[in-house]
Amino acid sequence: MMDFTLWDIVRNLLLAARWTVVLAVATFVSGTVLGLLVLMMRVSHRHWPRRIAWAFIELFQGTPLLMQLFLAFFGLSLAGIDVPAWLAAGAALSLWSAAFLAEIWRGCVESINRGQWEASASLAMGYFQQMRYIVLPQALRIAVAPTVGFAVQIVKSTALTSIIGFTELSKASTIITNATFNPFTVYGVAALIYFILCWPLSRASLRLERKLNAPHRH
Repeated sequence: MMDFTLWDIVRNLLLAARWTVVLAVATFVSGTVLGLLVLMMRVSHRHWPRRIAWAFIELFQGTPLLMQLFLAFFGLSLAGIDVPAWLAAGAALSLWSAAFLAEIWRGCVESINRGQWEASASLAMGYFQQMRYIVLPQALRIAVAPTVGFAVQIVKSTALTSIIGFTELSKASTIITNATFNPFTVYGVAALIYFILCWPLSRASLRLERKLNAPHRH
């Protein structure tokens, strides 16, 4: 057994936490871009884009993220495609987050009064002009708080990527535990790091919700 001090454990976990943060940020950015595309299809006036977006959302919301990670990594490997763990983790998390973000935003878009659509249509605005200038700016105000809140779920979900060999905070905790035989300390420090990463986002979500909804209170 290697002789690890508490500082050695903390230092190594902090180094691994960098990859948790990188993966979470990359997932949020790519999920936002893809989720916006899915949203536009989901609220489209045309039938086939709505059906495709609906199928996408149902698929990724209706199956466990762990299974999606397995398929992205091991499934493609069985097909003869060598996929690095980081790429499989990023792709699976991005698709998963896009499905949830698109559905969150759909609810925000549909909460906008239909009169806004009708008024903009009377000004001869096309669908994309209505979305860009009328609907999305109003929906954004509603969507900020739940979107920030979902970012917390992304950070915590990165822990599942350890199952396919991506070395982030959770995977590093297992490796260090196997070397130190001190699971209580290792996982206790790891839990504290997760808390430090997630708690500010949770508080920000609550503050944003209160601030943005303040004008609507009576």
